[in-house]
Amino acid sequence: MNDSENNENNENNESSETSGSSESSESSESSESSESDAADENGGTRVPLHERRRPWWHWQRVARSRPRLGVIMAVVGAVVGALLGGAGVAWRAEAGPFADDRACWGALSRDDVAALFDGKRDIKTSEVDITTDRIGSEGPSGECRLTSPRGRRITVETHQLNTGFGGAGDRWADEFLSARLTPLGDGLLGMASDTRAWLAVPDGCIGRPSGLDVNSGPTVIDMETGWTVYDDEVDIEARDQLARAVVKLVNHYMADQGCTGEIADPVGRMPEPPGSLLEENDAMCGVKGLRLPAAFRHEGRGGAVVTPGDGPVRTCDRDVLFGHPQLRLMTIEDPRLAMLYDGLSRDGAKDQVKAGEQDGRGFVRDDMGLFQAECQTGQVTFLVRAENGEHPDDIRTILPRYVAAEADRIGCGPLRVRLPAAD
Repeated sequence: MNDSENNENNENNESSETSGSSESSESSESSESSESDAADENGGTRVPLHERRRPWWHWQRVARSRPRLGVIMAVVGAVVGALLGGAGVAWRAEAGPFADDRACWGALSRDDVAALFDGKRDIKTSEVDITTDRIGSEGPSGECRLTSPRGRRITVETHQLNTGFGGAGDRWADEFLSARLTPLGDGLLGMASDTRAWLAVPDGCIGRPSGLDVNSGPTVIDMETGWTVYDDEVDIEARDQLARAVVKLVNHYMADQGCTGEIADPVGRMPEPPGSLLEENDAMCGVKGLRLPAAFRHEGRGGAVVTPGDGPVRTCDRDVLFGHPQLRLMTIEDPRLAMLYDGLSRDGAKDQVKAGEQDGRGFVRDDMGLFQAECQTGQVTFLVRAENGEHPDDIRTILPRYVAAEADRIGCGPLRVRLPAAD
């Protein structure tokens, strides 16, 4: 081996040693860097190798890692904030355990609600928003319930009346057109007692239903206290509170619909509530010339109660027993309410009742007689209804006389109803 070869081998050995030393140094530096990173990542504390092999979300690694802990706390804070934000939305919507300061779609204040419950303020409220079906065929619909821990309840409903609300035995017509209710006055289509109140939204606000659709009636908001009282005495203070409340409900609904104007507080212009009427034999229900049938001359069973004042309906309920009058005579002067009985007048019974060619139509049967008249002001309903069909001859006797007398009173006469021959 010559000197040249020796020199070349020495250079190769030096290069190999240098390379090995460099790799060893880099490996050492990499290890130190990894350990340094692990230490930095965990707040300056060196983490053993077995712990560094745990997932990043392990609680021991999270607890030692300040950056990760900060991120986790931020995420938790965001989630809690979202939950609290959702609770805030529920509060505004009067859902869940929260209650806003106003009830029944925002129409009634806490003071308004307390007035309905003798000053009590621990009243719970729940409601279904007022909505309208897509094609608007059934009108608006919504419900609100006010409940007292002592067992009292008031239900508020928004709905459109139709021909299904009239007829024999219908709950709405039976209860909300009862003789115990007093007209709100001032031309309003509405009434109130100490257990019921209702008011129609004025035509000028949302428009009147088309005359071509006999099934459509006015949009009303009504209130009921959960039971029906037919005592002669009406609690005036309770009646006035219901009357005020139903007017506020309608005013709020009109404002939501963008309608101008506001209905004034009706209390003060309403007539005194009805009392028991002392009838004369030739003036049943106070109608001159209408004799009281012998079948209804029962002492001690209660007298007659007649709607007071001038209003859309004049109802006479006689001999009320267990919440139902044994005999009801009713004249509905307002065409918006008379339409409730339009369908019934057309197909209520086979024994059709007639007057003149264009005067109207009706029927008579064992428990009811009805005539739907076409007057100058529109449709007017005359109704005679018994609780049962035990006295059909009395129904046939009363109906034509009642229609003739009431038609003359309201300026729709003369109307002379002709009955078909009895079977």
